[in-house]
Amino acid sequence: MLKFFYVILMNLFRAPYMITKMRYYADHKEKYDEVRRYKLAMHVVYLMNRTGKVKTIATGIENLPKEGGYVMVPNHQGKYDALGIMYTHKEPCAFIMDERKSHTILVNEFVDLTESKRLKIKDLRQTVDIFNETAKEIREKGRKFIIFPEGGYKFNNRNIPVAFKPGSFKVAIKAKAPIVPIALIDSYKVYNSYHLGPVTTYVHYLKPIPYEEYKNMRTNEIAEMVRQRILDKIAEETA
Repeated sequence: MLKFFYVILMNLFRAPYMITKMRYYADHKEKYDEVRRYKLAMHVVYLMNRTGKVKTIATGIENLPKEGGYVMVPNHQGKYDALGIMYTHKEPCAFIMDERKSHTILVNEFVDLTESKRLKIKDLRQTVDIFNETAKEIREKGRKFIIFPEGGYKFNNRNIPVAFKPGSFKVAIKAKAPIVPIALIDSYKVYNSYHLGPVTTYVHYLKPIPYEEYKNMRTNEIAEMVRQRILDKIAEETA
């Protein structure tokens, strides 16, 4: 958390310009396509990483499907998780997040810039609508989405994933899309610890799970399968 405030403080001089530019791009999608908006979002992440001395290393990029949309499913450690994944994911992608946390300055612009989704956790009807909308965009537009099946994170749960919520996998099922498990390591050190020094985080893209492999499984079985693959990768990399 200390690094988060440090990064914000050190970038105050450029914040009015960058936030205004992000807002303008997000509000004028007819002028700035998805690729250009994503490029701006990643430039903002680059500036934040440079200020915070954050280095993110990705492996398994070759595992990402070459065509069509897919659902990326990572473990959840903190505020940097989605940023770390997107920064290493060269094609535009988006995420689903808790609506209550999505309206703070910069986060609001980031969500709108990438056309990510706001989920009202306690509103079942809205959740179903968002899941259907996301699945349709994956299926028909080939969009890529990050979904965190843990639903949230503690202040510092380090590299230990908690139980995955089975309902999170309904988007992939509705879209009939590949699931790409992602093992995040040390992502919590960026904005969810008291660490102020240089940080290296890791994004490990695992082999995708095609729809044909999980289509006859129950959601709780899919959740446990994906979680176990992530656990195995974390254990392998941290041994």
